[in-house]
Amino acid sequence: METQNERSLCCRGVLVGVEDGTSSHAQVLAELKELSRLLDTAGGETVAQVIQNKSTPDPRTWIGSGKVKEIAELCEANEVDLVIFDTELSPSQIRNLEDGISEAGRVRVIDRSMLILDIFALHATTGEGKLQVELAQLRYTAPRLIGKGTQLSRQGGGIGTRGPGESQLESDRRHIQRRIRALEEELELLDKNRRTMRASRDRSGLSKIAIVGYTNAGKSTLLNRLTDAGILAEDKLFATLDPTTRKFELPSGESILLTDTVGLIRKLPHHLIQAFRSTLDEAVYADMLMIVIDASDPECREQLEVTRQLLADLGAADKPTLYVFNKCDRGIAETLDMGGIEDREDAVRISAVTGEGTEEMIARLEQMLSQGKRLVKFIIPNAKQGLLNTLYTEATVKTVEYGAEAVTVEAVVDSRVRGMLAIYEEGYRKPREEWED
Repeated sequence: METQNERSLCCRGVLVGVEDGTSSHAQVLAELKELSRLLDTAGGETVAQVIQNKSTPDPRTWIGSGKVKEIAELCEANEVDLVIFDTELSPSQIRNLEDGISEAGRVRVIDRSMLILDIFALHATTGEGKLQVELAQLRYTAPRLIGKGTQLSRQGGGIGTRGPGESQLESDRRHIQRRIRALEEELELLDKNRRTMRASRDRSGLSKIAIVGYTNAGKSTLLNRLTDAGILAEDKLFATLDPTTRKFELPSGESILLTDTVGLIRKLPHHLIQAFRSTLDEAVYADMLMIVIDASDPECREQLEVTRQLLADLGAADKPTLYVFNKCDRGIAETLDMGGIEDREDAVRISAVTGEGTEEMIARLEQMLSQGKRLVKFIIPNAKQGLLNTLYTEATVKTVEYGAEAVTVEAVVDSRVRGMLAIYEEGYRKPREEWED
C-alpha cells in the first residue's frame, strides 16, 4: 500500500513568483530558488519556475488570467500536480487559481506559508512540536479549505495537506474552533513546564547561550560538534524543530548552557511564529546569542537581515551577540559583504563539519561572556539569605559556606550584580550594624 509520504515524493510542482517593483529580478529568482529547496525538503520536485511582472496583484488570481492559462498549459504538458506561489494567497484566490489551472481539479494550488507548514508537520517529532504544528495549520489553512466541500476528499494527502491537523479540516468551523482552543490549553500547560525548566536553569547560575540563525545555517551541526548532542543534522531546510539544550565547559572551567533553536526564514508564517512562540522564546531568555550564518550562501547577507529582524520582533535584538560565519570549508560566497560585521571582534569564521575555527570561536565566546565579570567573595548575613537567590539567578555561584552569623559566597558576577550587593563584598568598609540598612 502506498503511503502518504511515498505519494508526496512523486509530487511535481511549478513555482510562481511575482516581480512587482518592490524587489529586483535577482531577488525574485533567489526567493524562487529558496522555494524550490522548500519543495525538495517536503519531498517534491520542481518542474518549472514562472515569474509574472505585475505591479498590482490581480484580486482574483494574483497573476492575471493570461498567466493562469500559461501555467495551465505548462501543468498539462508536464504532468504537474502542484502549483506553489511565493506569496500568501487568499481562500478565493486559491479557489479561482485551481479552477483556472485544472478543470478536472487535478492540480492543487498552495502558497509559501502552506508549504512551510507542511514541512513543519513532516519534521515534528515531539508531542509539543506536533501540537504546535497542528495549531498553526488550523489557524492558517482552515479558512482556506472550509467551503470546498467534496474537493477535500480528492486531496488524499501530499504536500500542503500533510499533518495532524488535516482530519480536523474536514469538520465544521465550530469543531475546528473547539480544537484550536483545546490545543491552546494543552500548549499553555507545556509552556508552564518550559518556564519551570527555564527557572531551574536560571537558578543554576549558568550563562545561557541561544544558537540562532537562518534555517540550514548549521546550528545543529555546531551544537553536535561542541557537545555531542546527537541532534539530527541534515542539509535540508527545517531539519530540526525542537530546541535542544546541552551543557558545555569552557577552557576556563566555567560551564554554560547552549540551546539549539528552530531555524528562521523569510516570510515565516505569522501563525507559525505564534504557535512556536514558547520555543522561539529560548532566544528571548538567553544571556547571549550566537547567530550562525551560512557564509557559502550568496544570500547570506539577506538571511542575516531576516534573522535580525525576526529577533527584533521577538524582543531579543539587544543581547550580546557573536556572529558565527559557518560552512567556510565550502568556500566563502563571492558576494560576502556583511557591512563590516564579518571583520569585527564579535565575528568568527568556522566550519562546524571539520572543526576549523571552532577553537577561536570558543575563545571569543568566553571573552565576551567574561567582559565585565569577575570572581567576588560576598559575606551575606543569615537574615539576608534571600540574596542567595539573586546570585543563583544573576551570577555563577562557585562556592557557598554557611557560618554562625553569615554565608560566605564566591560567585562570578558582572558589574551590575556586584553593585547591587556591594555592601556584602568582602573588604567593604562598612560597620556590620549597617547591614540591615
